[in-house]
Formats: sequence, structure tokens, C-alpha cells
Amino acid sequence: MSENKFTEPSTIARCVPMSMLQSVLSGKWKILILWYVSFYKVQRFGELMRRIDGITQSTLTKQLRELESDGFLHREIYKEIPPKVEYTLTEMGESFIPVLQTMMEWSELHLCPGYKSPYSGDRSER
Repeated sequence: MSENKFTEPSTIARCVPMSMLQSVLSGKWKILILWYVSFYKVQRFGELMRRIDGITQSTLTKQLRELESDGFLHREIYKEIPPKVEYTLTEMGESFIPVLQTMMEWSELHLCPGYKSPYSGDRSER
């Protein structure tokens, strides 16, 4: 699991479930990574780089590896030239989609009133 201050036994004892979730999602970009992979079903590294404005290649690599290690993402490597790597959600990642959708709805309502989301509606249109 990703290392942060919430993995120490004394801090985890405060609220184990929330501390564990905080530990897994502690990276600045992890929620966005999970959102894009959940919405588009399959994402390649370059697609995520283009979608997440401001992220560096090394940070994206690190956070993808952590999400894979924590069981949220599956990485499929295709032996081609040039190499091709695709990311999809695991079963655990899929189970997190309702949480992401609730977070999006809450943010639209409370933080971005009037925002017209391109992520609602039929995904087959994408």
C-alpha cells in the first residue's frame, strides 16, 4: 500500500476504514485517474497524460503503479513495437464506481453549480 502518515498504527486506530481509504487515495491525481478509467473503460498511458492537465509522466507512472498494487487497476502489457499498455478497473475498482459517481454529483451540486457535465448520459457516444 502507498506510504503516508495514515499507515501508522496509532493513526489508523482512529478510524480504520477511512484511514485505509485515505491511504489508498492519497495521491493528488488518483481520483481523476480512477474517474477516467471508469468512464472510458480502457485507458492508455498517453490518453491519461492528455486528459489530466498538470500531471508529470513520473507522477502518473507512480500513481498508476500504486493503484495497481492496491487492487484498483489492472495493467495489460501488449508485446508490440511500440509497446502498448492499457489500464482497466479490477473488480474492486468497479465496485468503487458508485463512490466516484456520488463524488461527481456532490461536486456538481455544491462546488460547480450550473456545470454541464460531459460525463453524464450514454457512454457509447464517446
